[in-house]
Amino acid sequence: MDYQKSHVIVLTYPAQGHINPLLQFAKRLASKGLKATLATTYYTVNSIDAPTVGVEPISDGFDEGGFKQASSLDVYLESFKTVGSRTLTELVFKFKASGSPVNCIVYDSMLPWALDVARNLGIHAAVFMTTSASICSMFWRIDLGLLSLPLKQQTATVSLPGLPPLGCCDLPSSMSEPTSQTAYLEAIMEKFHSLNEDDWVFCNSFEDLEIELVKAMRGKWPLVMVGPMVPSAYLDQQIDGDRAYGASLWKPTSSQCFTWLATKPPRSVIYVSFGSMENISAEQVEEIAWGLKASNRPFLWVLKESEKKLPAGFLNSVGETGMVVSWCNQLEVLAHQAIGCFVTHCGWNSTLEGLGLGVPMVCVTERSDQPMNAKFVEDVWKVGVRTKKDEVGIVTREELEKCIRGAMDGESGEEIKRNANKWRELARSAVSVGGTSDMNINEFVVKLQEEKKH
Repeated sequence: MDYQKSHVIVLTYPAQGHINPLLQFAKRLASKGLKATLATTYYTVNSIDAPTVGVEPISDGFDEGGFKQASSLDVYLESFKTVGSRTLTELVFKFKASGSPVNCIVYDSMLPWALDVARNLGIHAAVFMTTSASICSMFWRIDLGLLSLPLKQQTATVSLPGLPPLGCCDLPSSMSEPTSQTAYLEAIMEKFHSLNEDDWVFCNSFEDLEIELVKAMRGKWPLVMVGPMVPSAYLDQQIDGDRAYGASLWKPTSSQCFTWLATKPPRSVIYVSFGSMENISAEQVEEIAWGLKASNRPFLWVLKESEKKLPAGFLNSVGETGMVVSWCNQLEVLAHQAIGCFVTHCGWNSTLEGLGLGVPMVCVTERSDQPMNAKFVEDVWKVGVRTKKDEVGIVTREELEKCIRGAMDGESGEEIKRNANKWRELARSAVSVGGTSDMNINEFVVKLQEEKKH
């Protein structure tokens, strides 16, 4: 019998913060000899360019405008489940007919219905978690009835095995205010309820990063660490030319950024970006603007609607010291020697990029898992400083300036830099040959390939 490659479909939720790690995982699998195909929606399929990975569209029922076309999140997720299940099944049949049968679906944890598709087709199913293992452990406990929602401890802290003590301000918003994110929360809880039905449960993290949790949960749950899912050029260099994720839903304005960065001293520039999904109020933008100016340092700020929100006269007042762009290649910026600090919303991908590239962080969080990620940045990994909000929920200019100085200057800045370098090395070794994440991925690949031979 001819030896054929195993073929894995990697299914992503169509948002930048989900496509990036799942596409990166597909590239890792392809680099290890599997055939990998990324399945994404018609609306996002043309934004993806990854030479080693196949890209195929499936439908979410809103092929013209994606999520923006739907009347609500509930309607969107329900449509994606119905139409997505059918079109994903059709895609698997298409490959079967073409002589390259699929033997596993790796799917985004936001799309729990993909498990049913795999089961109905008699192929393997692996779920991919796009948050930290620590966050996953909390959802896991909620599903088992060991924690109940909402987690609203105003005074006491939440103490859980393998996690630092968590105050109310550290909790993910889906747990402290579950009614604000009902549809997402339902999808997440549905996934955790069926966790034991998956053949593999992958998490975009690495063992050293969450070692206390790994020890506390060993043998109790099926999570396997395979991260950080950051393009190989910045970590282990196992994949030739892998300098970008290969997906951008926005057009970067990179060249001007790098011309400007080249004029700045090493480790002097503050890089500011709040991810692809955040919508920051004009009041908060104003405070950030004047806080950056007060820091007396050069800054590069990614702001998608800059002209509408920046205070009048601000850009003129900073001149060549500051640069505001609508989008850029974050990895290349973070890897640049001029960058000294990353002001971030602490989404999980940005947090892993900051850690993997060894950049001190200042955390300005909004919602979702960001507060808990920021708690770890400041108190567990000690690679940054977390801003505090005032009584109306704004980070003031004085607070931002103080935190930037704390992350970049004096003894605290030196300690943060040392820790940032330490975590960069640990992230690199996790995905390098023989590292924990690399070996976990190899185990998966070997199991699929062996089955293919028989």
